[in-house]
Amino acid sequence: MATRPRPELSTPAAKSRGKSHWLYILVIGAVVLGAAVGLLFPEAGKSLKPLGTMFIALIKMIIAPVIFCTIVLGVGSIAKAATVGKVGGLALVYFLAMSTLALGIGLVVGNIIHPGAGLHLQPYKASAAGDNATVKFLLDMIPGDIPVLPTLVLALLVGFALQSMGKSSEPVLNGIKHIQKVVFRLMMMIMWVAPVGAFGAIAAVVGATGWAAIGSMAVLMGAFYLTCALFIVVVLGTMLRLVTGLNIFALLRYLAREYLLIFATSSSESALPRLMAKMEHAGVSKPVVGITVPTGYSFNLDGTAIYLTMSALFISTAMGLPMNLGEQIGLLVFMVIASKGAAGVTGAGLATLAAGLQAHKPVLLDGMGVIVGIDKFMSEARALTNFTGNAVATLLIGKWTRELDITQARAVLSGRDPFDEATMEPDAHGAPVAPAEEREPVAV
Repeated sequence: MATRPRPELSTPAAKSRGKSHWLYILVIGAVVLGAAVGLLFPEAGKSLKPLGTMFIALIKMIIAPVIFCTIVLGVGSIAKAATVGKVGGLALVYFLAMSTLALGIGLVVGNIIHPGAGLHLQPYKASAAGDNATVKFLLDMIPGDIPVLPTLVLALLVGFALQSMGKSSEPVLNGIKHIQKVVFRLMMMIMWVAPVGAFGAIAAVVGATGWAAIGSMAVLMGAFYLTCALFIVVVLGTMLRLVTGLNIFALLRYLAREYLLIFATSSSESALPRLMAKMEHAGVSKPVVGITVPTGYSFNLDGTAIYLTMSALFISTAMGLPMNLGEQIGLLVFMVIASKGAAGVTGAGLATLAAGLQAHKPVLLDGMGVIVGIDKFMSEARALTNFTGNAVATLLIGKWTRELDITQARAVLSGRDPFDEATMEPDAHGAPVAPAEEREPVAV
């Protein structure tokens, strides 16, 4: 009998893998070239700053549409998940708690290491000289940005209004979904300009500060990777051990192939079908997997949450405009809501970061060029952390709802019952159902 093609070879994410790799390589090349130009020709490097400024202007242009579409549809997803009983309710509470915790951890680490200190980034200001006429003309071509906070409030109100309409709102929601596809396609088009923006921004900051800029960016990346690793091992590992008794390292080993796929594509979306199949094989019932994993991909973004707050603090410190405690708490609250739009498309995380900065201190947006340059270096850690968080969440929700066969889970994670990579048939890996007296029904 012919075997089904493996999901990593048949998913849209896998098909676009070549394009994303080219973008990844171009951004890395642009960062290296920009750093070299800034070190060897400082004045020329500083003159390239408008390239980064224009790219950030393009990001600002797309912030409001991204936030509006994702929040409106996100409210619908929350309402839908809340109607599926205990599983949906537990998942939403857990996702909100973990996202807030991850954002808080990012703020704590950022306040400890003070990334960006000493860079003294300055916003681009065109002078009256004639040689800036072209730059001014190009900047004037880019549409102005729309205020973020009013957009966020409007999106929330529209979302709740549509929910109150019941089934009659479905045509409107479907229309917004189509608009969201257009917005995300536009975002992808903008991201192909990222190498140019990264080149100009890195050349300018390195030209102005020399090796200090490279050192600050390395500190941010190193701290981010370390924070993500500690979050997985300490926070997620402790919760997994306390609730289920399972070992986080055994789970990481079980998901090793998925990690390689995510590392290759810089997106956890590419491993979604495999995660669902593997969680079923690990003993979690199909209804719990079917609710928790897809919802978690939109609402449980631990790695993205850490990235958002650490990057925001990096920019504010680098520009000499540190946020006080009240502003940081306000940023955290905003990110808890707006980060729900940071899933599913390359560049949406940058748009969410830009939205948070614009809502608190718009002048900080001019410092985002440096983040654009190193964003790709941090994308793998974000994706791996998001993916691990959703795997752990599925096991925890399964345990709390008594829909996890713990004997099967131990056998799978220990290697005694290996996953069949040849078939990848979800039904072939369905979890043995616990006896009726040991479990509760799942409302779906």
